[in-house]
Amino acid sequence: MNRTILNLKTFATIILTAGLMTACSSDDTDSTTDPVTEVPGTEEPEFEEKPRWITIAGAKMGDNPGDGNGGTLIYSVTSDDAKDPTVSIAPFENGFIAPSNRTARLQSSEDGNTIFNISYAGDTGGNYTKYTVEGGQTFTPSGSEVSIAPYVGTAPRWIKLFDGDQTGAAVYVDTENEFDENDKYTRTEATIGVVTLDLVNSSIKEFQEHSVALSVEEEANGYYISRIDMPTLNAAGDKLYIGARLSKVNPATAERDSDYEILGSKTIVLDYPSLLNPSVITSTIGHGNTNGYRSINSFEYNGSVYQANQSDPEGSHVLKIDANNEYDNTYDFNLDDALGIEGAYVLAWRPAANGKAVLAYRHEGSAEGVAGAQGFFALVDINAKTAVKIDAIPYDPDFYLFQYQGFVVNGTEIYLTQGVVGENGNIYVVETETGAVTKGAELVNIAGSHFIGVF
Repeated sequence: MNRTILNLKTFATIILTAGLMTACSSDDTDSTTDPVTEVPGTEEPEFEEKPRWITIAGAKMGDNPGDGNGGTLIYSVTSDDAKDPTVSIAPFENGFIAPSNRTARLQSSEDGNTIFNISYAGDTGGNYTKYTVEGGQTFTPSGSEVSIAPYVGTAPRWIKLFDGDQTGAAVYVDTENEFDENDKYTRTEATIGVVTLDLVNSSIKEFQEHSVALSVEEEANGYYISRIDMPTLNAAGDKLYIGARLSKVNPATAERDSDYEILGSKTIVLDYPSLLNPSVITSTIGHGNTNGYRSINSFEYNGSVYQANQSDPEGSHVLKIDANNEYDNTYDFNLDDALGIEGAYVLAWRPAANGKAVLAYRHEGSAEGVAGAQGFFALVDINAKTAVKIDAIPYDPDFYLFQYQGFVVNGTEIYLTQGVVGENGNIYVVETETGAVTKGAELVNIAGSHFIGVF
């Protein structure tokens, strides 16, 4: 029989109390130790690490199955309970409603004790809120709210910068076709806005707007930056990379062009923390977009930044930007080749500190389900440039991963959610060192809704 989580706050209090009692006992022992008789080199006793909070997020159906427009509900359990298949979690029944008109874009602190949220669209769109995780449906507001809507609108793309949970960054782009005195199309102006947010003190740190141009030839042919996302801080902490999607108009008509050559993948580079001096770098390995789609798409690892691209004619690649702030065009990691498929499309991914990652993807062979193309998970090794489908996770045509997916990295373990639209699922834990997969807690679903990961 499944064990339903009812009051994890009490459980956490017990753990904390036990830990404090142990600590006090240890202190008392140390204080009474005779310094003359103490054996040199005696090691301090090892204390077992407390379980991490794992916050499960569910996207409730609005009008259509899998649209996630009915709101986002969250519920937290310990990492021990997340791994326990006898535990049953029902966020749609008793979860906390994360403020957002559509699917909330959630982030968590590295220790899992804090949830960061910026509401997406609607009356509260662009509002930043922070919550202390206390177990179950208890998420206590921490600090003040701040709106980034005046800077980047009510539907911002944002992510924390993985600088010790200090800073978040949000972006937008606005485009406008330009014409000469004879009404002949000349180029499309792309104006980006970037704001950085102090996650600790809930305040705006910096905001800048820039016109970001492509090459003269590219712009004359109608190319322009149409969407941006996934700001990522480099290892030195002095540059911010922003993923970009390119679109194109027909220069003769200024009408949108849908059949055109896909250019090399591009990234916008800004000085950090000033957000000044924009430039654009281009990959010769990947061709396609680097902004991702809502989910996390790029990370710093071992001194370089690794990003996935999408809509590449040769299938998604993992691309590498080196410490010199240029693409490493000797690093060729084609996911079509690695997975033995065609048309790989990266939906989301997270690496552990060992350079191994869990990657959500679809491909040209994905079945079309109730909410879109079927999704899969792969275990990826950034260093070895290998990718293997995780067969231990069950799949179904209605298993949908496109809208948003969150992963929790806890040491070498990566937590994820699996659940068909409208059906129950489970938490799964991938041990990235060995590839072992553990089936964890049951996730109770409701009609038309789906899970968007863990945080």
